[in-house]
Amino acid sequence: MMNPAALFKIKGAWDTFARNHPKFPMFVQAVSQAGITEGTIIEVSVTSTDGRKMETNVKLTASDLELFEMLKKMN
Repeated sequence: MMNPAALFKIKGAWDTFARNHPKFPMFVQAVSQAGITEGTIIEVSVTSTDGRKMETNVKLTASDLELFEMLKKMN
């Protein structure tokens, strides 16, 4: 089990991230409200400063959805 001090540190880091990138939490909230179900595919693309692009995707499972629910309850 994670200790409460570590949870507060993570919460503070997330709050800073959300202030620096306000569109991202709004995007996550919109996706969540639209309904993420088992089988949903999440795609991620990262472009480095030198232009290299890396991409991947994951097809969500029931256990992934359980993790998301736990994370939502931490907020």
